Amino acid sequence: MIEPATPRRAARIEAALRVAFAPISLDVIDDSAKHAGHAGAAPGGETHYTVVMVATAFQDMTRIARSRAVHAALDREFAGGLHALALTLRTPEEQARLTARETGG
Repeated sequence: MIEPATPRRAARIEAALRVAFAPISLDVIDDSAKHAGHAGAAPGGETHYTVVMVATAFQDMTRIARSRAVHAALDREFAGGLHALALTLRTPEEQARLTARETGG
């Protein structure tokens, strides 16, 4: 019997964040290649990620509380070799204001 392949870390991160936050938008980018040879980098990669997420769940949360909530949701990944996350976490309203500013609206 052939066992199914283990999902890549990016897919697991995305799945965990979707369950925890039901985001409106979510991007998970593997930045591991940029950190090769740095502390926490592993030969196979999958150690450094950027997460950009827009979620209503962030309403009334400080930036620190949002970050802590994401780190808590990814506890298992950190225990399994995830080393670093660059986080951009916004509410839909914050994203709308940013988009309006960028487009001159």
